[in-house]
Amino acid sequence: MPIWTQPISIDLLNASGADTAISHLGIEIVEIGDDFLRGRVPVDARTRQPYGLLHGGVSVVLAETLGSIGAVYSVPPGHRAVGLDINANHLRAVTSGWVTGTARRVHAGRTTQVWQIDLANEAGQLTCVSRITMAVLAPR
Repeated sequence: MPIWTQPISIDLLNASGADTAISHLGIEIVEIGDDFLRGRVPVDARTRQPYGLLHGGVSVVLAETLGSIGAVYSVPPGHRAVGLDINANHLRAVTSGWVTGTARRVHAGRTTQVWQIDLANEAGQLTCVSRITMAVLAPR
């Protein structure tokens, strides 16, 4: 059973990221499942740090993007979701290609949601694991 509480589509999500940090970094939403969201970021001149590796902050931007979108589209109608806390453990360096993140909700409470986001390189190896806690805000 889908967790989404409002209409959601890849085209809608990618269009909503236009002219934001999401589009400037080349982040794309690529798949929406019943209980997960998947997106990717290129490892290129926009996203590498000076030593040629994917910048850890870019991994966090991808994780926060996916977790935030997931929360926003799965809260009760009329509610909003905003980030409270995010952490990331960087496990493996990436120098080229794409990093793909998969976000899954691990807790849906009345006032908070927690999302786990696993990032992997093109070989499917974990590069970063992240968790975001979102506050669920009731309608005003």
